[in-house]
Amino acid sequence: MLDLALFLVVIGMFLLGLRKPFIWVLAYLYIDILAPQKIGWSLAQLLPVSLIAFLLAFGGWAVAEKKDGFRLSMRQGLLAALLVWCFITLQWADFPEAGAEKWAWVWKALVFAIFLPLTLTTKLRIEAAMLITVLTAAAIIISAGLKTVGGGGGYGNLYLFVNDNSNIYESSTLSTVAIALIPIILWFMRHGTIFKPDWRVKLFGAALIFACLLIPIGTEARTGLLCIAALGLMLLRDVKRRFLYIGAAAAIGIAALPFLPSSFTERMSTIKEAQSEQSASTRMQVWSWTLDYVERNPLGGGFDVYRGNSFTYKMPVKEVDGNTVRVTYQDVTESGRAFHSSWFEMLGEQGWPGLILWTLLHVTGLVQMERIRRRYAGRTGRIEGWQGPLASALQFANIIYLVGATFQGIAYQPVVLMIVGLQIALADHVKRRESALDKAAFKEVKAANRRADARAAAPDPAIP
Repeated sequence: MLDLALFLVVIGMFLLGLRKPFIWVLAYLYIDILAPQKIGWSLAQLLPVSLIAFLLAFGGWAVAEKKDGFRLSMRQGLLAALLVWCFITLQWADFPEAGAEKWAWVWKALVFAIFLPLTLTTKLRIEAAMLITVLTAAAIIISAGLKTVGGGGGYGNLYLFVNDNSNIYESSTLSTVAIALIPIILWFMRHGTIFKPDWRVKLFGAALIFACLLIPIGTEARTGLLCIAALGLMLLRDVKRRFLYIGAAAAIGIAALPFLPSSFTERMSTIKEAQSEQSASTRMQVWSWTLDYVERNPLGGGFDVYRGNSFTYKMPVKEVDGNTVRVTYQDVTESGRAFHSSWFEMLGEQGWPGLILWTLLHVTGLVQMERIRRRYAGRTGRIEGWQGPLASALQFANIIYLVGATFQGIAYQPVVLMIVGLQIALADHVKRRESALDKAAFKEVKAANRRADARAAAPDPAIP
């Protein structure tokens, strides 16, 4: 039944797109996040649904959409430059076969991020794209949250819809994405219009936020805990009663401690023991190797260049004998270890040009969202009350991603690139609206001047 349901949902969206081609864009968002073709075992695998949705989305826009005011923004230009540079570095990749395999999905994620803002020309479309993104991810998050509550969690043990450790289904990636979506969920609970924010929407939103917070516990991903801390700090900016917020957050955290599994608290405690924890020590050695590699190859080594790393280091090991603790050092040899950091992933694979482009892409997005947030601060109502809060939500989501990306190789994560596309779409929408208002105001001023000139030129009826 699950296989049939997934197949019918996908085919249904394809058919609805014949009437409203924009639905094909939403279909691609749904398929790219959930990967129903991997969940199903027969019907869902009959067709290359992801490729079909990708082509339909572009074809529908090219044929049926209006192109009034069509233009690419600076950030779309950065995405395009990054896309071209990734292709160039692929030509001298140290591992061409592995590089080609990664390129096969990276180019689609980058191209769709460039394309997405062109389709999100209204508030309704922006909201619809966000809603599909949140609800599709929610299907995974709710399932994982229920399994966590039922005791089915644990590092590497939380079974999701797809058990291939890729895309959003990788445990640390899911933790980062889940926490990054919380600000957007909060926006829907206050400003959504597709589902008006009544008590049902707020109840579902609160339950979904709780499920999002459970993901780092269920996956025991240390990155998720850091993302929760980052979210908690950022929310201080917008809350009115900050001391009450801090006290409530501390009380909830303390109250939750007895209910956390011991395996979770033990794993989280290793965050402060980087030197004596092999996983963290290996990451630092990989980062050191990457810096040495880029010193020799400043233009990068192409996708999956980490496969060429090899190093030996000494790791301290504590031996407890009664009240005596003795520290010894043992040699650890590693090779072909992943970057475990998007910053070093970009630096190693794309060199300094790629890292600069990727950093500019996200920094300019944060600045852009901050400008919109400040411009619309204090405005209320259906027309002007949603832009500022949405800019803030997308900004928070981006910052949480960057925190998580510091410890994961998710530089090209499709869900995050979708959020980048949403940021670009919001900025373009605001610019178009303000431009229209400026034109209307200019026309009104010209009309008023013409009326004044006409009155001045007319003869005074009181003069014979």
